[in-house]
Order: sequence, then structure tokens, then C-alpha cells
Amino acid sequence: MSSLQSGLGAAHASSRAAILDLIRAAGTISRVELTRATGFTAATISTVVRRLIDDGLVVEVGRAESTGGKPRMLLELDPYARFAVGVHLDHAGITYVIANLGGAIVARWRRPGAGSDDPREVVARIAAEIRATVARVGVDPERVLGLGVVSPGPITASTGMTLTPPVMQAWTEFPLAAALEDAVGLPVLLDNDATAAAIGEYWSGGITASAFAALYMGTGIGSGIIVDGTVFRGASSNAGEVGHICVDLDGPECWCGSRGCVEALAGPAAVVAAARAAGIELSGRTVAEDFATLARAASRGEEEPLRVIERSARYLGVAAQTLANVLDLELVVLTGPAFAMAGSLYVPEVEARLAQSFFARGNHTVRVAISSNAPEAAAVGAAALVLQSELTPRQAGMRMTVDRSLEVPTSA
Repeated sequence: MSSLQSGLGAAHASSRAAILDLIRAAGTISRVELTRATGFTAATISTVVRRLIDDGLVVEVGRAESTGGKPRMLLELDPYARFAVGVHLDHAGITYVIANLGGAIVARWRRPGAGSDDPREVVARIAAEIRATVARVGVDPERVLGLGVVSPGPITASTGMTLTPPVMQAWTEFPLAAALEDAVGLPVLLDNDATAAAIGEYWSGGITASAFAALYMGTGIGSGIIVDGTVFRGASSNAGEVGHICVDLDGPECWCGSRGCVEALAGPAAVVAAARAAGIELSGRTVAEDFATLARAASRGEEEPLRVIERSARYLGVAAQTLANVLDLELVVLTGPAFAMAGSLYVPEVEARLAQSFFARGNHTVRVAISSNAPEAAAVGAAALVLQSELTPRQAGMRMTVDRSLEVPTSA
């Protein structure tokens, strides 16, 4: 391809992206208003809109009220023109969502996690789940754009998980994307679950902060970062691994190869181990079940469970402070399955740490919130990745535009 052809292709992609995003955000809008908002020529708007209509993504919905001239034709996104599937793959559970083009969730469900099963068996299970649910909720398979799959990082596009916690070692460098593409018959995008959780929060959470981080706790601890509407990814798309910041040089060994990591001291497995060492009886079959038991006991005010959780919360406060100091954050959202169970127990310590120790506290505060979508934020973000990639391709650094008026309906 010549450089001219490449440049024209990029220009078309960016104009299509801008126009589609504006239509989505506006609800209804005319071609004249698109011309004013984008700065594109009327001819460019006309050409791109015609292609969007031909693709079935945009529809004409009648004319605006006349202001003296010919009434303008209004355009609207058809949210049911396309769909995307999001999957959060974790040891403790596999979470699925199906989202429509407007970002609304039309189905959500959760199944047992990867456990110690062979990755090929899990891939077959995921494919069967997706086929069955797409049929059950009445989505035309031809309108499903692709599959977003997120898991604990670090991640590469070709080999999936390159470094895994002990419970998921069978997945190390397993060709996850290729295996799922073969099994599901759809294009697959891979990403880090914490980054996807931040995208999920931004996509559906009405976030307006110019710099925010989703502090994620599931099986492990990580974070996703969005600055000025753009995901901060780093050199290999693995930015935000705050769970592997060292907070104790002589601390316990972490599965990542370091010592004294936040995750090794404060993650759910560390919390459960500390509880057992303190003599607390736990009978769950998994770390997630035992962590949930501790969270319920701590919420009731039981002294020893509360002490163990509060120790974890202090380390998470340090993680939040580190993120806020480095990135000058306005907002930290606690999300992920573990915070869905125990977020209210962590908020006071994280808030106190930021109020006392955030470097720029004289200029502004850092708000702390619990996600309303914590159990499935990563899966929502996985679906959003597909919608953005397929329908609104952006050049590096281009802002992600989100329709904040969307409501999320109940699951199918």
C-alpha cells in the first residue's frame, strides 16, 4: 500500500470514528450539526454518513422542527445493529456479557472459573456458553462483531498470559486468542483485566474525571488508568500493575519473582492465609469463598476478621497513594470481584491515606468510590474494546468518546 493510500485510509477511519461517536453521544443529530461539530466538510460528512447508513449502523429518524428553511434530517445510532461479547477469564470465575453497539448490556452471566482444568477444555466451555446465550437472547450471530477476552496480566496478543499466578500456570503462553477464534469463529481481542475494568467503568459509569484509575482486586491486584479519555497502556499494554509495587523489601516472596509486593501482602490469598494463621476457621473450597466469609464477618464487626481486612486495606491505601502521586489522579474507583464483596471495608482506609499523604492534596482531593458494576466491570470493558476497535478505530492518543446517557438494563 502506498503512503498516500495509507494516509487516506487513516483519515477515513478517524473521520468515521469521530462522526459515529458524535451520533452516539448526541442521541439524534443532523448532518449540518455534524459538520459544525467536527470541522469536516459537508461532502465528507455526507459520504461517511451514507456509508454508515449502508452498513446499518445509523438510521434516519425523521426531520427536525423547521426554523424557516428546509427541515433537517435527523440521524441516530441503531444500537441493535451490532453486538460484542466480553469475557473475563479468571481462576475464580468466568464472567460474560453481551453488549450492543450503544454499550448497553443485553445479557450477563457467570460460570465456574478456569480452576485447574486444561486450557483447551476451558476454551471449549467458553465457546459453548457464548453460542448458547447468543441464541437464547435472540441476538443474530451475524451481528456479533467479535469477542473481547481479558485475564490477569501481563498479556501479549500472540501468546496470551506470559506470566501467571501459580493457580493459572497451565495458561502461561497458551495461544488463547487463536484457540478462541477457532472455537468461537469470531475475531478475538485480548487485554489485561484491570485495564479492561477501567474501560468498563468509563464506558458505563458516567465518569467525568480527567485522570482516574480503577484499582482492581480479583484473584490479584492491578489497576487500569484513563487520562483525558485515553487509556494509558505503556510499552506493552501492561501499565498499572500496582499489585507488584514493593512495599516491604524483606517481605514474602511474590509469584511474580519479587518480594514484598502489595499483592503478596494484601491480595485475597494473602488475606485468607493471614486469617488462617490467626486461628480463624474457614471452610470454603476456594480463596474467593473464604475471602467472602471474612468480609461478611468483618462487616458484622467481628474483631479478628476486621483486623485482617484492615491490614490489607492499609496496603491498598499505599497502592492508591502511589497511583495518585504518579498520575495526579482525581478519582480512584475500587472495582473487581473482591471489592464487590468488601469494598466498603476498604474505602475508609484508602480515603484516609489519600487525605493524609497524597502529594498534591493542597491543590485538590482524590475521590474514592466503589464501582456499581464491580463484579463484571472487566467483562464490560472487554466488550467495549471490541466495539471501539471494530467501529471507532482511533489513532494513538485519540480521545475515547462515551455516551454517558446510556442506561444499563437488567440482564437477560
